[in-house]
Amino acid sequence: MSMSKQVNFEELKRFSAEIRKETVRAIGHAGFGHIGGSVSISDVLAVLYGGMMNIDPANPKWEDRDRLVLSKGHCGPGLYAVLALKGFFPMDWLKTVNKPGTNLPSHADGQKTPGVDMSTGSLGNGASSAVGIALGSRVQGRDNYTYCIVGDGETNEGEVWEAAETAAALKLDHFIMFVDWNKKQLDGRLEDILDPGDLEEKFRAFGFDARTVKGFDTEAIWNGIEDAKKVEGKPHVIILDTIKGLGINFAEAEEFNHYMTFDIEKAEEACAEIDRRLAEGTYPGGDFKW
Repeated sequence: MSMSKQVNFEELKRFSAEIRKETVRAIGHAGFGHIGGSVSISDVLAVLYGGMMNIDPANPKWEDRDRLVLSKGHCGPGLYAVLALKGFFPMDWLKTVNKPGTNLPSHADGQKTPGVDMSTGSLGNGASSAVGIALGSRVQGRDNYTYCIVGDGETNEGEVWEAAETAAALKLDHFIMFVDWNKKQLDGRLEDILDPGDLEEKFRAFGFDARTVKGFDTEAIWNGIEDAKKVEGKPHVIILDTIKGLGINFAEAEEFNHYMTFDIEKAEEACAEIDRRLAEGTYPGGDFKW
């Protein structure tokens, strides 16, 4: 049975807005960073940290917690934003992203940042690491879930598919992968660089339980996870159909928004626009073609 009636999806939507705002502020303080892919995962982060994951901010190393591996580790600012909002570390840390001596480096670092379960950045590596973590939890008799977020461009990496094949062979049904299908990678659109084809069907061919959901809709994401958990004996993938830079007005307007330079003043203008969209019911924005 779906848990939809027990969840305040309006609250989750507003949580995703706060994640976007703190992400763009953090990058604005730095003056540069990976804005596009950091904010296209704001909604799935809101779902995971807004009630789906079993975590304890006061005890980040709690052994029975659910784990999240951000395989697209360059989108660390988005993860840092949600971790700060949940109280894993002080909000003031967000002003130090990408700066010398920071605990919040450009790519996710499990040695520096409370709440980061795995250091990532070399694309594809996080996927295989997450499979290993899920297997380790099963061997130890734990009933927790391991979640992993990969980029759609990241699926160009063969290691992602080696990990997928392994997860299916091991029947890791407590492993849930998300693909941030925002249609762009570092310097172009997927179809212009290396078209991945139908990702849902591709993962299904590798032995996954697979589904595609609106990646900017917290209710759709939540229900997608609940539906995945009903399927036993297979790993799961949820393709998040979203838009790169979604929710940040100036990033939405740029074709190449993987990495951008901007200051805190521009970031605050984007935060004001998020608040305006929330008030008028048009948040997060973007040109949806679902």
